[in-house]
Amino acid sequence: MAVSDAFRLLRTPVSRARFPLGDLLQRWQDTLLSCLPAGARRLLSRRDQHLVIVPEGSSARVYEAQGTELVVVGELDPRDPALLQAALTGAKSRHRKLVLRLAEHEVLKRRVTFPTQVRDNLAQVIGYEMDRLSPFQSDQVYYDFRVIEDLAHGGKMRIELALCLREQVQHWLRLVRDTGAQVEQVTWEEAWPKANLLPAKERPQRGTGPFSATKLLLLLVLVLAAAGLAAPIWQKKQIRDERLAQIAELKVRAEKVLEVRNALEQARAGSVAVLQRKWEQPRIIDLLLELTERLPDDTWVQTMDYRDGEIQIRGESTQATSLINLLDQAPGITEVSFRSPVVQVAGSGRERFHISLKYKRPEES
Repeated sequence: MAVSDAFRLLRTPVSRARFPLGDLLQRWQDTLLSCLPAGARRLLSRRDQHLVIVPEGSSARVYEAQGTELVVVGELDPRDPALLQAALTGAKSRHRKLVLRLAEHEVLKRRVTFPTQVRDNLAQVIGYEMDRLSPFQSDQVYYDFRVIEDLAHGGKMRIELALCLREQVQHWLRLVRDTGAQVEQVTWEEAWPKANLLPAKERPQRGTGPFSATKLLLLLVLVLAAAGLAAPIWQKKQIRDERLAQIAELKVRAEKVLEVRNALEQARAGSVAVLQRKWEQPRIIDLLLELTERLPDDTWVQTMDYRDGEIQIRGESTQATSLINLLDQAPGITEVSFRSPVVQVAGSGRERFHISLKYKRPEES
């Protein structure tokens, strides 16, 4: 019957369950554990051993919890600290934590609703609203809560709140603390999984061993998984590195070829530029021949200067003003103009002129 109940619970969709996911997982675990033989349950429950202190009036009964089973290990009487010390010290090294479990009637439980906007700060909001949610102030109680469900309309969520008076718990906390131990969880009968009325700041900070079996198994699984995933990645990395080395070698060769090519191109461009510059420069001999043919016989050229493509001519002529038209009609001669006014030479009938012009080699037909 337990096996069929377990499979029926496993088939329950999470979205239709009436308890949070953590509770559902705990119920699955407890149900599956109940399906195992007693020997197997005891073997697995050794990993979750802890002491449970259950107050009964002025004394308390101490149980050793092994999974879902509780085994009586003794009774505690506050009037006999030696008995309490012996009960806690004898089992302290074997147990992961101490749990104080209250009776059902010692815990007040309520179901309230809050806006979903306060979900991230729900603990503080409940502390502020404690006098409205219960007959007590927040400093008078220990409390815990869980979200039961989100309501479909109105943007609200339903909360289950459980609380107990501090004074009825602090006596046992102080008694256990005097023995050198410390209670890590305050719960109650029929509490939801992981419920803990003890505030987080009053819980002991317990570290886990670096070489626990669970961690070693998890580390082994992670190493094997990483090795399985890393093998093809490592092979691809090796192939990529080889290809990158080949590409780098080819790149060096290509750069050398490009350098030689650029050097040849620069040499060719330089020689061509020299030839082009030489070709574009006017031949002065051609200009002298053109001036000889164009200028009248009564014209003398005294100086001719050439600089940056501009030619300046100084001389004397009996008809200096007509020289502009004569030179302007010559091929290759442009921008003919007087650089200074024409001056009459006294007693000679001639005029002194200063003409500038530009000359370039005429296009050959």
